[in-house]
Amino acid sequence: MEWLAQPETWIAFLTLTTLEIVLGIDNIVFISILAAKLPEHQQEKARRLGLALAALTRIGLLFSISLIMKLEDPWFTVLGSAISGRDIVLILGGGFLLAKATLEIHESIEGNAHERVAKSARSFGGVIAQILLIDIVFSLDSVITAVGLVEHIEIMIAAILIAVAVMMIFVGPVSRFIERRPTVKMLALAFLLLIGVALIAEGIEWHIPRGFIYFAMAFSGFVEFLNLKIRDRRTSEA
Repeated sequence: MEWLAQPETWIAFLTLTTLEIVLGIDNIVFISILAAKLPEHQQEKARRLGLALAALTRIGLLFSISLIMKLEDPWFTVLGSAISGRDIVLILGGGFLLAKATLEIHESIEGNAHERVAKSARSFGGVIAQILLIDIVFSLDSVITAVGLVEHIEIMIAAILIAVAVMMIFVGPVSRFIERRPTVKMLALAFLLLIGVALIAEGIEWHIPRGFIYFAMAFSGFVEFLNLKIRDRRTSEA
């Protein structure tokens, strides 16, 4: 256990924990939007169960890391481009995000959101199944990042658990904030579209630096924050 006393170990742990939290932002947004489809008394349970499943998924993938790494081996070739199992998972996951976000945006614009809530009120298991499905997609990059940064699986698990604990603290406030403000919800859905496109691009070997994506999200969020401040001021003055 001498590695616990090495400064490099703790630097890697802090770095990985931070990255896990950042990589979990899109997961929080997705869980928040899906949980909002349930009756109010089930939403908190769905959010926490979804994040718990996210933690279990990441830890499970860590213990099967040899299998995960094999997913990066080419399975077949399309138009001269090698397609691996990881590429297929990313493409399918990105397509699922695009379809889900597009349907949510359509419902918001058409104004039949309340009807949709009534239809989905009995589908707690369906919401959890969708959360679990996208958790697997989001977990792939998270686990591969962890393996690239840290050698010891104990550190990886600790970082994941801390990151999920932080997300559990913030998922409730984030969910309520999104639901109270329709423009923020639309922005969150746009983020999911962006992430879906990025996942598909990654799956076809067209790499979009994550820094660009997070900068775009942060900049858009900042602009929306200014818009909210202006609207709140005008409301208070009226």
